[in-house]
Amino acid sequence: MMKSNQLNYIIVYLLLFFLTACSSTDEDSIHQVEVEENQAKSVQLEDKRFFINQFIERKNIGREVILRVPINLDTLRNYPIVFAFHGRGTDNDTWINKLNHLVGLGEFVGVYPQGYQKMWNSGGNESSKADDVAFVGDIIDELKEYKNLDFERIYAIGTSNGSSMTNKLALETTYFSAVASIVSQLSKANLPNNSTNPTSVFQINGANDTTIPINGGSKLGYVFLEAFESAKSWASAFECENFQLQNLGEDILYIFPNCLEGNEIRYLLIERGEHNLHWGRPELFVTVWNFLKRF
Repeated sequence: MMKSNQLNYIIVYLLLFFLTACSSTDEDSIHQVEVEENQAKSVQLEDKRFFINQFIERKNIGREVILRVPINLDTLRNYPIVFAFHGRGTDNDTWINKLNHLVGLGEFVGVYPQGYQKMWNSGGNESSKADDVAFVGDIIDELKEYKNLDFERIYAIGTSNGSSMTNKLALETTYFSAVASIVSQLSKANLPNNSTNPTSVFQINGANDTTIPINGGSKLGYVFLEAFESAKSWASAFECENFQLQNLGEDILYIFPNCLEGNEIRYLLIERGEHNLHWGRPELFVTVWNFLKRF
């Protein structure tokens, strides 16, 4: 007759075997579903320009979006998505050279929308009447037909007026896991609060910026907060811990850690930076991407 201890060992072994088999089957099933969903999508990822139709002041306008993909596309992988919003008076194709050192290597897929009248309707004195929040939502819906995109990892980078647009999107939507606002800060008319979706934010300002002054004030139809106060507003709304300070040469980095839902707020003050500080500095976007991809 089998001893009680032996019987117990056999029962435990069989139970562990059953649980392991079920777990493996579940993982295989999830992977198979993901593969089938990806295969079911109809549009291949490739460098291209496409258009989103939007009614603006009763006119049907085709708005351009540039899509840039890695040089050696891995069709077994889903890539993060980075939206990039240009400044006022410039075009979306300026992002191609700014980010191609990251896109080309396969860090992410770049999505570069064109602002109507070369600007974003983000709450200042812009003449555009476009609903740019809806425009970005329409782009995301369009991208859902594309293969090899990871919709759990969508990020945004903005510069100047594009930075104001990035802030607006972070305040009003749940599109992005993390955003970077370069050479702009929050305005007094649009501030985060306890009902704002927690998002990680990397704000970058130049101490010598005269277009959007670091000390804030009235400019371009906005009343900007002082830059550090802007970062503190994000941190307060998302219940972050008090900031940690890092000196990066003559620049200063403020880190507000342990925010709601594992988020983080960062504010980088570039001591000699002017409003065009992001031009000709590919390493800055590496720093930004290293932050974004953590979330």
